[in-house]
Amino acid sequence: MWVAKAVLASVLAGVAPMVSGAGGAPAQLGGNRLICDELTQRLATAGPKRNLRTISFLLFEAAERGCIALAERLLEEGAAIGARDRAGNTALLRAARMGETEMVELLLARGADLAHRNLEGSTALLRAVEMNRRQTVRRLLAAGADAGAANAKGIAPVIVAAYNGNEALVRMLLDAGADPGVRDASGKGAITYAAGRGYRRIVAMLLDAGVEPDERYAHDLTALMWAAGHSNDVPVAEGLETLALLLERGARLDLVDDRGRSALMIAAERGHAEIATALVAAGADPGLRDRQGKTAAALAANDAVAAALAPRH
Repeated sequence: MWVAKAVLASVLAGVAPMVSGAGGAPAQLGGNRLICDELTQRLATAGPKRNLRTISFLLFEAAERGCIALAERLLEEGAAIGARDRAGNTALLRAARMGETEMVELLLARGADLAHRNLEGSTALLRAVEMNRRQTVRRLLAAGADAGAANAKGIAPVIVAAYNGNEALVRMLLDAGADPGVRDASGKGAITYAAGRGYRRIVAMLLDAGVEPDERYAHDLTALMWAAGHSNDVPVAEGLETLALLLERGARLDLVDDRGRSALMIAAERGHAEIATALVAAGADPGLRDRQGKTAAALAANDAVAAALAPRH
């Protein structure tokens, strides 16, 4: 089965308390004191290099670190709110990615473009969702961010949240009007990622939001097929619960993908014996053959699957 590969970047982000700046300066809300002080010192010693480009790039760093007082000073000195880094990110996108909600509020109040996209087509909202920045996502949605704005690869916020297994964000995005059936450029939807990673509650949310259980995705795969061929790191119990949910919601056992393989065949090929057992118990046909004439037993990846598919006398 074509199991999704992670394409979302990850970074290490620290959470720092409110601190006071050097020399009795205003508190750096949410920022790291040492870094904010260092950035402030760089501004003070810029000398002849203290031009629009310099202060705008310092704003990027201040935004990422939550250096509120410094950001306000830079904006007062003329830093461009719409300046972009080499990847096309504005200060707002960089702050959103790091979960600096107070900085996001400041930048929005100063006129930052909520709909701006970087070179990958990502908005501030998508960058915040990628990093599971729940509070920041809530603030961006409240400000009017488009809950369905996808990047150049068609990856929408709800797809990212489903892939990450973030139930709170999936719910938040659906409530904000995100399309539960949206697909990325590869033809996969939020439910396929959730089913393939054993996120039963997210699968339930998407079904409740109107996604059909037998909807076809890339290569004619259904959510049930994805659940049957789930990622190897999915706990057995979670995989079985997701499978059971789809069956309860009416997912058909006899559907096949573009290779002629059913959910049972996919589970057998992936080596998921417990899933194969559950599918047979639910009525899946072990005798079904794919386009190469192979049965689930012929595709069995290990002895446990073979035993699950052995004829009962």
